[in-house]
Amino acid sequence: MIRNKVALISSAVILCICMYLYISFPNTEMLKARSIFMSFPIRNQDGYIVLGIIGSVLFIIAMTLLVIGIKKYHIRTIVFVVIVYAFLPKLLITMYQETLASGITAISYDGNGKCNFEYVSEDLLNGECNLVLHNRSNEAVSFEFEFLDSFFMEDEVRMESLMNLAGPYNITIEANRKKSIHLKELLKLSDVPKHIDGGTSFNIHFKLIDGETTRTL
Repeated sequence: MIRNKVALISSAVILCICMYLYISFPNTEMLKARSIFMSFPIRNQDGYIVLGIIGSVLFIIAMTLLVIGIKKYHIRTIVFVVIVYAFLPKLLITMYQETLASGITAISYDGNGKCNFEYVSEDLLNGECNLVLHNRSNEAVSFEFEFLDSFFMEDEVRMESLMNLAGPYNITIEANRKKSIHLKELLKLSDVPKHIDGGTSFNIHFKLIDGETTRTL
């Protein structure tokens, strides 16, 4: 089964390095990414990301060494390793949040938030957002919640962050609980020079603030 032990061990070590680079915690590093390879952000609005490119190259090298290191079942092994590589970081983060994490570091988000904006008049919008947050710690967590605009919006046009006009939003989630957050606001836009006139946004992003500690999700 093993053809080259050195190649196999080297592959495992490099994969561990890649996984360390891959784990997006406590902040979501994919927020600004426009090109992604195996969850490595390759490019954002500012250009190419050196660390993401290095991680991608290391991953390819690790897969090559894996093939060199085993005698057979190459495709089957690669598929298995890729699946484990994709799911293990999330599992490790969950384990950390349920054991050692406290405060806003124990908050998880499934990424399925949604905001909808309806035109009322030239300076008024109805804004409505829904998302679910999970407090995985054994203590209640309180924080301030702030919406972030998508980095794909052009010319600094505001969309999701318009909801902050009705803020700040102070949220408390009980220990080991999921909380559905539903916010519906009439937004006055007379002092906002660049904004949308309506639309829907999926996979919304936001910032959690607890004193001087912040998280971007």
